[in-house]
Amino acid sequence: MYKRKIPPSLDCGLDLIGEVLYGKWKIRLLYFINEGHQRPSELQRKIPTAPRRVLNIQLKELEQHGLVAKTIFRQIPPKAEYRLTKFGKTLIPLIGALGKWGDKNQKRLRKVISGQSVKASGIV
Repeated sequence: MYKRKIPPSLDCGLDLIGEVLYGKWKIRLLYFINEGHQRPSELQRKIPTAPRRVLNIQLKELEQHGLVAKTIFRQIPPKAEYRLTKFGKTLIPLIGALGKWGDKNQKRLRKVISGQSVKASGIV
């Protein structure tokens, strides 16, 4: 397993949030689990560009941070499902607010992400 070379900075709430939610797919995983997509294969279909291995690693990290819980059903073939914990559910309003902000500002954000100058494009 990956071991950090530099210890994380945990000096303020933003550092803590970044430490828990850092990862390209974690916020989307939380959102989709909240929406009812609980099996790893369902999550993979919702985020097809994410490698399965990366999703599994990030799900495990979310589990270690107490945001999701994993239930393994002892059957053949084995089945696993994820659900948000009570603590994980507290993030959903924040994720929703971030999504609304992104939707509201998507034109500007697309320009910034694609490397175009916001001032040159007239979007302020």
